Amino acid sequence: MSDLSKSTLDELVEFSGQLAEASGRAILPYFRTNTAIENKLESDFDPVTEGDRAGERAIRALIERQYAHHGIIGEEFGSQNEGADFCWIIDPIDGTRGFISGAPLWGTLIGCLFEGKPFLGVLDQPYLQERLIGVTSKEHRRASVSARTGHRTLRTRSCRTLAEATLTTTSPVLFDEGPEKAAYDGVEDACKLVRYSMDCYGYGLLAMGCLDIVVESGLAPYDILALIPIIEAAGGQVTDWRGNPPLDGGQILATGDARLHQKALDILSPAAS
Repeated sequence: MSDLSKSTLDELVEFSGQLAEASGRAILPYFRTNTAIENKLESDFDPVTEGDRAGERAIRALIERQYAHHGIIGEEFGSQNEGADFCWIIDPIDGTRGFISGAPLWGTLIGCLFEGKPFLGVLDQPYLQERLIGVTSKEHRRASVSARTGHRTLRTRSCRTLAEATLTTTSPVLFDEGPEKAAYDGVEDACKLVRYSMDCYGYGLLAMGCLDIVVESGLAPYDILALIPIIEAAGGQVTDWRGNPPLDGGQILATGDARLHQKALDILSPAAS
């Protein structure tokens, strides 16, 4: 990936904040209301609400107006011009199950790719008024969180072993029975503390230095690409279960400490798909 100038990065970071503001205004009127819920699957449950659609519409409208030559990949309305040098990837509500349950552990994910690789990511939680932004390029790397309590730099915490670690995953039932579930169980059993049902917010807590490891499977690109720059700029790592960049989603391992990452990979990699 070619490096990006500081002026270009600053411009796109500022614009990503505008996207987050617009999506938050569009989504919040549907939170903790009796909004209609649709199921996108016939044999399982994958909910979508008008909040999801309103958030993505708001983001797309601004991108199309400001950067018509950029590509867009969104969960709800698909792709356009996705081969462009700059491409935005959108998950308007990551954690829709939490959203429809009234839990504030969902978030809006907005990422930007340059030449196919993520360099800018936003995790916005408008109800809690928290926004995490990460930037990674050859010359510029930074991660920060803005909240009611102020603005600060993000930094993952030190954690040498699984026995010291706090782990989160959306739900253990999302792992396929067999080697994949057994591998996940091996990591969970080795950890000190485990919490469920945080969706993207768990990755945010990892970047904030509040927990140490996230293990998931079955993710789409829009579930993870925006989170990679946030975690990496904060000092952590995000890979698939083989230790490779997870540009296509799938099986995900995120940690705040490189020593912990390798220990988890030793358990997970035999079950990598």
